[in-house]
Amino acid sequence: VMFDGSSIAGWKAINESDMVLMPDTETVHMDPFFAQSTMVILCDILDPISGESYNRDPRGTAKKAEAYMKAEGIGDQIFVGPEAEFFVFDDVKYKADPYNTGFKLDSTELPSNDDTDYETGNLGHRPRTKGGYFPVPPIDSAQDMRSEMLTVLAEMGVRVEKHHHEVAAAQHELGIKFDTLVRNADKMLIYKYVVHQVANAYGKTATFMPKPVFGDNGSGMHVHQSIWKGGKPTFAGNEYAGLSESCLFYIGGIIKHAKA
Repeated sequence: VMFDGSSIAGWKAINESDMVLMPDTETVHMDPFFAQSTMVILCDILDPISGESYNRDPRGTAKKAEAYMKAEGIGDQIFVGPEAEFFVFDDVKYKADPYNTGFKLDSTELPSNDDTDYETGNLGHRPRTKGGYFPVPPIDSAQDMRSEMLTVLAEMGVRVEKHHHEVAAAQHELGIKFDTLVRNADKMLIYKYVVHQVANAYGKTATFMPKPVFGDNGSGMHVHQSIWKGGKPTFAGNEYAGLSESCLFYIGGIIKHAKA
């Protein structure tokens, strides 16, 4: 499938805009959000002249990293387990013009709504600032919404494990099972898509912005990582904290190249 690479910022100039999407049939799944039956296939991005993977395609980069690991004998498989946090707001307003600049976020869970008048009354069930980790309903107002997100993810082929409220008011996290680098990178795209779509169906707005709220916890995505060789974890050893030398070097490499 051909597409216009010049329409993506930082990719191609207008005079060399043609690029190729190569479908990966192993990623086929159905999209449950449309009225008409819709199939989704994730793709690799190729240069139309050379047929090689485009060097700015993150999926291609992940594939190259896996291939390098195997070719160098570092390991047979790398497993990653990302944990992406997000906020869900009931109302989002923003303005950016020469005369007005600002934004306003709202959720019934926010401490700022302790004295807000609601049609059905203010029941007062909301977490305090930085006090939202693991509350049960009714303080946790999104139990059903997160459960639906997990259900949809499972229907789309993502192996799910858990969900819970996060530290900040209106902040949440879903847990997906670890998998290989490329497969879980693919699944993280599905994860974010499902979170946005289900929140929207509830009349709410989800965001993965790192710091939408001043003075409360931000959202991150830490990633559990392990390399296996011959069926054994290569990161276990007798060095610092029970780690292997290769694991310490691995951590050092991440720190060195973090800015990239």
